[in-house]
Amino acid sequence: MIVDAPTVSWMEDGQSHLARWLSESAAPPPRQLLVADDRMRAADAYGLAAQGTALLWRGDFHNARQLLTAMTRRLDRHARRSDRSARAHPVSETFHLHRQAQAQRARTLGALLVPLEADYTIPLRRAPDARQACLEAFGPGDAPALMSLRALLGVIGAHQWRVRGLEVAAAGGRVHPHYGVFAPVRAEYLQLVATAPLPASREAAFDIGTGTGVLAAVLVRRGLRRIVATDLDARALACAQDNLARLGVAAQVELQEADLFPPGRADLIVCNPPWLPARPSSPIERGIYDPESQMLHGFLNGLAAHLAPGGEGWLVLSDLAEHLQLRSRAQLLDMFAGAGLEVIGRSEAKPTHRKSSDVHDPLHRARAAEVTSLWRLRAAGAGGAP
Repeated sequence: MIVDAPTVSWMEDGQSHLARWLSESAAPPPRQLLVADDRMRAADAYGLAAQGTALLWRGDFHNARQLLTAMTRRLDRHARRSDRSARAHPVSETFHLHRQAQAQRARTLGALLVPLEADYTIPLRRAPDARQACLEAFGPGDAPALMSLRALLGVIGAHQWRVRGLEVAAAGGRVHPHYGVFAPVRAEYLQLVATAPLPASREAAFDIGTGTGVLAAVLVRRGLRRIVATDLDARALACAQDNLARLGVAAQVELQEADLFPPGRADLIVCNPPWLPARPSSPIERGIYDPESQMLHGFLNGLAAHLAPGGEGWLVLSDLAEHLQLRSRAQLLDMFAGAGLEVIGRSEAKPTHRKSSDVHDPLHRARAAEVTSLWRLRAAGAGGAP
């Protein structure tokens, strides 16, 4: 159960009720709550949700999913009109308008709530067994709770993804992302790490912000003898430990809870920070958004002091922020120079994910121009052949 989770209270059948409020995105508990069932029409549900009234579902679970789908269709029709209008603005403003629209979308669709018993049983007709999925996401339950249906479906989907995993050839097998840990779905950056020329010495490496542990596994496959992988998120460390054991490389990787760098120096230090300098709206978005480029600055400013003689730092970074006018290439290069680093090589790849070719995406122009780069960096003046 989420520690210190807030509560939500409501009246139902003339009685007062109280339950834990579960929200991974830290959305506040609803102030207005109406009990709803299979008689609720989609138009009415959408109108109430858009005005800030939460709907506690007491009907059939499958009907709740159909209602959510119908609400989504109504919201998407409105969003398409807004997106067409947003394209007339400068691209940086389009990005911020898009994020605002996405936040409003999450609030509206998050207003359809379902109850959970203390053991995460869903007390609705035809409800799935979500106990294991919720246990993985929130830990042991200890009291009845409410959460949005949309969030619950995300928890169930994350569990299914964790069970199936996804194949990462460069890591030597399947990687199983845990709930709340960003999944390695962008194949191009994995391929960059799998093919970049290695430094002459390959004794020790650091993987900064390891997440699922996928890059640490790739480095093992490439012949690095000892790797220290760090992360501040307990979920990420547990996920990495699970994956490294599944892939048979746990003996070569030491996991440490650390803010960026572990003690000591390494021949190779790899970091794939969040690519966009903006504030995340939920924990899972921390894999995408880096407020004021804090992690990027921290990695670059500490890199030279942690590199062994002749060592390299590999920064994996998309230029999407540049195309969205959130950060310029000149600013990035100034960060390198200000941190006492010089570029000794760069490899790049075009993304192949669905959004890069979706002409209906309001950020399509920026996504279509995006390139992911692996920057090879060393301490300025360190010398040696690139």
